[in-house]
Amino acid sequence: MRYAQNNEQLTTNDKPLPKHGTKTNLFNRFTDSGWVYDEDVPPEERADPKVTVIVDASKTIISRNESPDIPFEVSINPYRGCEHGCVYCYARPTHEFLGYSAGLDFETKILVKKDAAALLRAELSKPSWKPLRIQLSGVTDPYQPLERTLKVTRSILEVLAEARHPVSIITKNHLVTRDIDLLSELASHNSVAVFLSITTLDADLTGILEPRTSRPARRLEAIAKLAQAGIPTGVMLAPIIPAINDHEIPAILKAAAEAGATTAGYTLLRLPYSLKGIFEDWLRTHMPDRADKVLNRVRMYRDGELNASEFGERFKGTGPIAQQVRDLFRIHTTRNGLNRSSFELTSEHFRRPEAGGQTNLFS
Repeated sequence: MRYAQNNEQLTTNDKPLPKHGTKTNLFNRFTDSGWVYDEDVPPEERADPKVTVIVDASKTIISRNESPDIPFEVSINPYRGCEHGCVYCYARPTHEFLGYSAGLDFETKILVKKDAAALLRAELSKPSWKPLRIQLSGVTDPYQPLERTLKVTRSILEVLAEARHPVSIITKNHLVTRDIDLLSELASHNSVAVFLSITTLDADLTGILEPRTSRPARRLEAIAKLAQAGIPTGVMLAPIIPAINDHEIPAILKAAAEAGATTAGYTLLRLPYSLKGIFEDWLRTHMPDRADKVLNRVRMYRDGELNASEFGERFKGTGPIAQQVRDLFRIHTTRNGLNRSSFELTSEHFRRPEAGGQTNLFS
């Protein structure tokens, strides 16, 4: 396998795969190279042959958060951009800071932090490092299809498991179960929690809303496998979109609880910056009969706009629509025995790793 640097194209086999989430910009053509797929992996979970993998030469790996409505102070993002193609993804506009589009570029030009594990080891080995819970990942999915081959997320978990460092993970991909060995080691020190994000139980809706993600049954299976392994596991309903998936709140919470989830959370749809146009284009293409209804309901919990960025309101919204969602969620978490307790991760078992102990992932 070859990796692109300085915007050089990565060439791959051209195999049919599910469509992307948006069609708002063009991408380059590719010739043949050698990707090998496991036949047991569903097509939507395989790495896309039309993706350019770009080496991210970042010199630091820890991102710090100062937003008061985000429950973590530090995070690690192994990738920038995401193959999953979720049309609603609030992280899409971050690709514009890199000179790319929030549309197809976000799905097909993926930056990979090849030195993530070595950078993390160097950070954790410093005497000044205090073991705060790390969120993996805060922006794009750490288990997107490329991870199956590149194993950047796994290399990060290897360092965290060695250090017994607290970490929480959120993903839409069944691939997280590959790392049950490392997650179990962390769980034995009360240092990990994993959340599966489930937006819908409708596989057909998944195919157009978040086309390259694991299908709902696979995510529920992942919850079950993690829970059976003794790994604290929760479910995130993210995002809830009025008139599209809000009616599924009771069914999703029930299915997740039956699979083994013990906690649950949710967010309402956010449409920052260029995401407004991307989502509306998708909506009028796939659901023209209800497009205006959806957008009007979003405006109802965003003070008449399609987005609000105020801390404390951007995730949950305001007004009657937001209150209806809040009440429905609360009733059914209680009914299904969810959120009786929260995951309290500890750093008391932390041991500082030796510096320089990790080899270069791509060498």
